[in-house]
Amino acid sequence: MVKVRPFHGLRPAKELAEKIASRPYDVLDSDEARELVKENPLSFLRVVKPEVDLEPSIDLYDRSVYEQGARNLRRLMENGAMVQEELPIFYFYRQIMGDHSQVGLVATVSAQDYRNNLIKKHEFTRKVKEEDRIRHIETQNAQCGPVFLTYPDVSELDSLQNRVCDTIDPEYDFTAPDGIRHTLWLVSDNKDIEVIESIFSRVPSLYVADGHHRSAAGTIIAERRQKNNSGHTGNEEYNYFLAVIFPKSQMKILPYNRVVADLNGNTVDEFINRVKENFTVSESSDASPSQNLMYSMYLGNKWYSLEPRESSFPADDPVKSLDASILQENLLNPVLGIDDPRTSERIKFVGGIRGTEELERLVDSGKYSVAFSLFPTSIDQLINVADSGNVMPPKSTWFEPKLRSGMVVHVL
Repeated sequence: MVKVRPFHGLRPAKELAEKIASRPYDVLDSDEARELVKENPLSFLRVVKPEVDLEPSIDLYDRSVYEQGARNLRRLMENGAMVQEELPIFYFYRQIMGDHSQVGLVATVSAQDYRNNLIKKHEFTRKVKEEDRIRHIETQNAQCGPVFLTYPDVSELDSLQNRVCDTIDPEYDFTAPDGIRHTLWLVSDNKDIEVIESIFSRVPSLYVADGHHRSAAGTIIAERRQKNNSGHTGNEEYNYFLAVIFPKSQMKILPYNRVVADLNGNTVDEFINRVKENFTVSESSDASPSQNLMYSMYLGNKWYSLEPRESSFPADDPVKSLDASILQENLLNPVLGIDDPRTSERIKFVGGIRGTEELERLVDSGKYSVAFSLFPTSIDQLINVADSGNVMPPKSTWFEPKLRSGMVVHVL
């Protein structure tokens, strides 16, 4: 069973939340971030992407980048723009994007649970990205970007959340420039806090939806600090990392699409004939597949529908039966020569939030030759893979809406 814990959240002063809270560090590049902070000295991008305050030529992994982030966080604290709770509490965080609404619990979760696989993963992590997150956290002595977790719904927690959100005025409630509404409630009643802790003590597992490198970094830091603390008790803040935990019924997963630079030496006709070895192919007006085990392919100003032949994949394998796996093993690798999508420079992954128009634009520009639009992976597929102890192919899921950074920070 898992352990969640309230904490002394560091968060924006009520009137500044909209100015401070920012998009997460990993959904925009440095140039985009620099544009966003030009007119906003309080933007939390200055903490999570601190290179915006340095010369554009700076190496993103240079020590000065991490130190700049720490200075910017201290400045927000020292000038009163961000304040820390006197007592440890939980928070409910609601996001509304169009007609979709989701409410998660902001809490800290146990690094020991992550080590013991009670917080389950579905992706491999890369050491260089782990180390980047470690250096950010260690230099700032804070976890500024929450991990996005999910769990099977618990009606008791749903009822408590509904009561809190219906009867208590929110601390923050604003709509960001991208149209997504963010609302935060403080859960400070001791009885509610005890009930929430008790509920999660009966939840067998949590699942990482987004934030695998942040989870791994938080756990590595806990291990290092424990080793260097002769008086370690297990109750120190470094034993926990920041998370927002959503019930699985509220998860919204968008497709993670692919574009490939060339046809691997094939003509268009040769390429289509090779694709037909493992797929049925037909011209189509649909730019998005209507169900899993279907793909839409954009090639030569035309959309095609692809359906894998039953003999081309094992239907009972939780990983190999995923749409992303089938596409990789039966087309991207054997036909297009993309043997390792993690390292190949010939493939680009396009989040579903950008729409299929972005796929058409990329191919029509001439920079790419073919695009593939996938059906979204389901949350049950994600959980099945994690429960089996396996991992998904890279870029299998794109969760929306993204969590805002700087809404609540966990100080170590």
